[in-house]
Amino acid sequence: MATLVFLHAHPDDEATSTGGTMALAHDLGHRVVWICCTDGSQGTRTGDADESVSQVRRREARASAEILGVDRLVFLEHQDSGMHGWASNNDPEAFMNVDPQVVGADVAGILDEEDADVLVGYDWHGNYGHPDHIMVHKVMNAAADQAARRPRVLQATMNRDAMRDGYDPELGGIDPDAPGDDGNPFGTPESELAWKVNVNETVMRKRAALAAHESQEDAKQLLAIPDEFFALGFRHEYFIEEGRGPMVEAWPFD
Repeated sequence: MATLVFLHAHPDDEATSTGGTMALAHDLGHRVVWICCTDGSQGTRTGDADESVSQVRRREARASAEILGVDRLVFLEHQDSGMHGWASNNDPEAFMNVDPQVVGADVAGILDEEDADVLVGYDWHGNYGHPDHIMVHKVMNAAADQAARRPRVLQATMNRDAMRDGYDPELGGIDPDAPGDDGNPFGTPESELAWKVNVNETVMRKRAALAAHESQEDAKQLLAIPDEFFALGFRHEYFIEEGRGPMVEAWPFD
């Protein structure tokens, strides 16, 4: 069995991008570690004076981790940068402004503690250009380089071609060819992907993990999708692995 470390930017990113794979890995007997890089403080505010946004999101992250079968959850507690162009981007403490080598060393320490076999992060533009997602990509590479035993590195992404096939402008949804947060199209062309993971067995656990983040508007929008359409739309998760291709539908961690 392998130890898989998932590096995510915010609470709820684990559910939307790799929740099915994390749950399936747990079911197959692998050790699942989730590192959450930011405090999520730029997320939706609840109006509850007793808890800050970051406190709420930490609590929700723990609930999601339990649903997905995460064996260890680590909070790095960097400050959420918010979306591209927000005033919060200018804070020197924001995650987007960190030194990726320094944070990479912190992540490498966890990789060493776990003797990790695999590190999962994001593609070069974080799927849709969120500055914290882009930083996760940089930290992922820095951590892999600094680990005592270099893990396999997979990059979670979206299949732009599959998204395009399913997009109907009359019905709404995300146009994958529209500019994302950084001006680039969403996800990655299928020709650049290595792995298509069928998570049909765990897709409703992925949905339940997303529901654990009940305070967040983004989560609520996805949860408004009826169960049967959610299962169809989210039954596959996609990964880049340098040196591997063309894309195959298979479990990457045998």
